[in-house]
Amino acid sequence: MEIKAADVAKLRKMTGAGMMDCKGALIEANGDFDKAKDIIREKGKLVAAKRADRDTTEGSVIAKANENNTKAILVCLGCETDFVAKNAEFQDLANNIADAALAAFPADMDALNKVKMGDLTIEEAVTQQTGKSGEKHAIPVYNNLEAPYIATYIHTNGKLATIVGFSKEISNEVGRDIAMQITAMNPVSVNRDNCPKEVIEKELEIYRIQIREEGKPENMVEQIAQGKLNKFFKESTLEDQIFVKDGKITVAEYLKSVDPQVKVTAFYRFSLND
Repeated sequence: MEIKAADVAKLRKMTGAGMMDCKGALIEANGDFDKAKDIIREKGKLVAAKRADRDTTEGSVIAKANENNTKAILVCLGCETDFVAKNAEFQDLANNIADAALAAFPADMDALNKVKMGDLTIEEAVTQQTGKSGEKHAIPVYNNLEAPYIATYIHTNGKLATIVGFSKEISNEVGRDIAMQITAMNPVSVNRDNCPKEVIEKELEIYRIQIREEGKPENMVEQIAQGKLNKFFKESTLEDQIFVKDGKITVAEYLKSVDPQVKVTAFYRFSLND
């Protein structure tokens, strides 16, 4: 049957697929728009299945907060190449996913995939984009955070972002300072007290091996390991880190100088390059 250019344009507007894909789908569906939409979706699934083992090392990392800075999300839309990541259509999808995530505020990745964006779920939209570009698209990370105040920061390359919660409202400048600190210094936890036990045990085991290889007496191994662990805490936990904007005081001391009652409650950071 003859497929009119207007019909192709209409299907393209409905699905966002390429002109030739839309024309092919309409021909296969004998002009039935609903069937043509299903054909385009199935094509996306087929391409996604074929590219499933590919790495999504490029993409866009987005951090967004609501108007009163009490809720925020961090989400990444990944793809295979920087060329696709810089495409306007890819960036629009990434930002639409972030907006939908902030509005729905799903609890986890499974719930995020089920959030609707127009006629499609987020999972379906990502699969459809895979079919259109021919590259694997995926969401490798999604985090959400609630707190009395939340600051966000996205690095200039768009591949690294942070959200951080505080125990009370603070100025935007202070919130941004701490978000940038986390982005730059990649702490493992807020402080040594909530550093994950598995991280501590891994560090201690590495230190013990190093100390024994240096030939230190066995009765000194644990004491030296604990000293190295203390140094690790100073370098790798947020409150103990040197505040990079000052270079002389710790982050905890900086926050105390701003407001003795304010504390960091939690943070999430994600980088495509880590």
